[in-house]
Amino acid sequence: MPTHLITGAGSGIGAVLARRLRDRGDDVVALVRDAGRAREVAEALPGVRVLVGDLAQPGRLSWALSKQLPDRIDSLIHVAGVVDLGAVADLPPALWEQQLAVNLVAPAELTRLLLPVLRVSQGQIVFVNSGAGLRAHAGWSAYAASKHGLRALADALRAEEAQHGVRVTSIYPGRTATPMQERVHQQEGQDYDAERFITPESVATTILTALDLPRDAEITDLTVRPSR
Repeated sequence: MPTHLITGAGSGIGAVLARRLRDRGDDVVALVRDAGRAREVAEALPGVRVLVGDLAQPGRLSWALSKQLPDRIDSLIHVAGVVDLGAVADLPPALWEQQLAVNLVAPAELTRLLLPVLRVSQGQIVFVNSGAGLRAHAGWSAYAASKHGLRALADALRAEEAQHGVRVTSIYPGRTATPMQERVHQQEGQDYDAERFITPESVATTILTALDLPRDAEITDLTVRPSR
């Protein structure tokens, strides 16, 4: 059975995806930021193996994962992300650095660390990007910059790893009913109505479609938008 390593499995899209992969019999490994989060995810998702590594500190991921990684990984799915809105005139360096670290540098480093085993399995890497990775709006500069960078990372990686049989997919969901989206609305000063947005289940289905595609094809970029 395939083994999937997922970031962001503690809530939202990542939690739904981890549960669906587990329920169909796949092995699931969740990367979480600390021991407290590890306990929460282990309780919420019995049967899912939990590893600890803080995406906010990409330079320490190699040490954190040195003795925890499974021998085989068939897919690496980057779901975790952080967002802090603000005008360019107002955003301090710390908020730029945090978003770039978690949303871009950590996925690059985690991918680098896992490429040897992904090449052996001829596996797949999925980047759950954002509509902000395609177009930036006022107030979204740092987050959009990190997601535009994630798109560039995926495009370059795809070209580099095709020779090894590793598939690379970018998913660009529109606004999705997750705790992150609720926080975004708080920052925007707007009322939050989950019924207006894509469900995490729909985005998880999109990711599963990319993972389950026969090996003679590859979904490179897929945009998903609310129908309402």
